[in-house]
Amino acid sequence: MANDYFHRVAATGTQVWVNNPTLADLRKAIEAGAISGTTNPAYGSKLLKSEPEYMTPVIDRIVGEVADNGEAADQIYQVISRRFMDEFLPLYQESGGRQGFVTMQDDPRRDEEPDMIIESTLRHAKVGANYMAKIPVIESGIEAMTRLVEHNIPICATEVFSVAQAVAMCDAYARTSSACGKSPPFYLTHITGIYDEEIQHQVATQNIDIDPELVQQAGTIAMRKQYRVIKERGYDTIMLGGGARGTHHFTEWIGGDTHITINWSTFEELIELDPPIVNRIDADDDPDVIAELRDKIPDFRRAYDDDGLTLQEFASYAPLLRFRKNFIDGCDAVLSEIEKRRQTLATPS
Repeated sequence: MANDYFHRVAATGTQVWVNNPTLADLRKAIEAGAISGTTNPAYGSKLLKSEPEYMTPVIDRIVGEVADNGEAADQIYQVISRRFMDEFLPLYQESGGRQGFVTMQDDPRRDEEPDMIIESTLRHAKVGANYMAKIPVIESGIEAMTRLVEHNIPICATEVFSVAQAVAMCDAYARTSSACGKSPPFYLTHITGIYDEEIQHQVATQNIDIDPELVQQAGTIAMRKQYRVIKERGYDTIMLGGGARGTHHFTEWIGGDTHITINWSTFEELIELDPPIVNRIDADDDPDVIAELRDKIPDFRRAYDDDGLTLQEFASYAPLLRFRKNFIDGCDAVLSEIEKRRQTLATPS
């Protein structure tokens, strides 16, 4: 049956998570087979559009209690994430803490400061038992992660677009875990769709002469290499796909010990399409395609090569900056709404 699609996919080892859902879509996703969920700093802005009848009272209540707009925005994020966590809490408890996680990530404008990442992680860990920290794989994020492992907080290493980032984060986690004796759940998130968006933008704006069908494969090829490297090196992590912009950003992951987080709209597309369930994670990519992508697109070479990026270059990598801008825009939208509601509530009727 088509509506059992994700349960059948799970039989291959590949699990599905749900990203930034409304309450109604969250419940449908859990019924369809979602085992955990993700939020990001733009979650509030998305709910402002999809559930204004829920968000407005939340904002009004917090605006009445908190004078600082930035602190109010964080309180709002905690409230909407707690609702998300509450829905997954039964699964978290039934699975013995192996499923039912919900991730949270702080305002990206604080990402360059390890102490800020640590502070927000410890603060958000109080929101729910099934909390998972979402930490960007940049120099400051890796430093923060090495100091957080001893707290045994589950970690979702995010904003991964390159093999170099994946290896650096996994090596750091392995060293830290060995040193402190703690091994909290650890997921590594390759953001395939956003990566493809950035590469396609570069091809168009730089007039790079390359077949669009090859360009469409770039993010998946980089993902498959990351998966192979992780397995070959025996890292204690699970790759988590994110940022899907098409159904292929889900189906190309199938067959491995992988998880993918997608919006409910992509759930619906896949349920409707009910595509064949075949192992794609272990597919062999054409060496000629890889060679042409490496030759013509420098940011593919940086993603694909083991030494394509230095640690200091992670934070300025173009696909990461594109992703980060989406989050900043989302944070700004919530701050704008907070100020708007504050002024409305202060105006005599």
